[in-house]
Amino acid sequence: MDPLLLVVLVAAAVCAFCWIASLITKDTSWVDRIWSLAPVAYVWIFAIAAIGDGRDAARVVVMAVLATAWGARLTFNFARKGGYTGMEDYRWAILRSRMRPWQFQVFNLLFIVLYQNALLVLITLPAYIAWLHPVGFTVWDAVFAALFVAFLVGEFVADQQQWSFHQAKKAGRAEGFLTTGLFAYSRHPNFFFEQAQWWTFYALGATAAAASGLGLWGGALNWSIAGAFLLTVLFIGSTIFTESITASKYPAYADYQRTTSMLVPLPRRRPRQAVA
Repeated sequence: MDPLLLVVLVAAAVCAFCWIASLITKDTSWVDRIWSLAPVAYVWIFAIAAIGDGRDAARVVVMAVLATAWGARLTFNFARKGGYTGMEDYRWAILRSRMRPWQFQVFNLLFIVLYQNALLVLITLPAYIAWLHPVGFTVWDAVFAALFVAFLVGEFVADQQQWSFHQAKKAGRAEGFLTTGLFAYSRHPNFFFEQAQWWTFYALGATAAAASGLGLWGGALNWSIAGAFLLTVLFIGSTIFTESITASKYPAYADYQRTTSMLVPLPRRRPRQAVA
């Protein structure tokens, strides 16, 4: 069986589970709970297929190991926030309050369940490209794998800084929102590093396609770029929505937005001087 077909079948089962579970429990965060698990399974399906076919599987196995490290970090961070205890993402409750029940259920099926699960398949497809083009591991593969690890470490640091801040906030030792550490250079450094990992993951698959002789079009730039691109679009939309909620709670957040980059870590901008 083509491993992509198997991935699609598994994803369809995951979609059915998330949708049915959301209807039974009236909790729409089931996709959030499988977000760090499903992509790891999909990439390993491609890796096992490469090993089973007797192909040069080095690249796709490395991609599976990297995806596993990504999934382990995200699972850990999600678990310590209580994500597996039945707690629903607060943003879904806000959206539910702004829609009629039937509208939210359409949104639940089409966006939360189907679109997001499709995206989880799409971001793993560079591993399918690597399976299709089993060329030897190159220096560029090593570079992109190292970048993936660097971005993974960056996200872990950002998550830890955010976790420590919120723990201090609960204890009454801090208030407002985090503006120090990596958050002095980006309002959402964890979001930046998350997207950067999947762009380097795409680069690993593109390296295989390019090394197989496909060149720029179809090689370095191939159709599996859709996953990283759509993930970036999703994160930007989600970030704008999240920030609208934060800004409504903290008036000072507007100043933070004016001086600090939204995603890409950059030196903080000087606040504009008032005109006398």
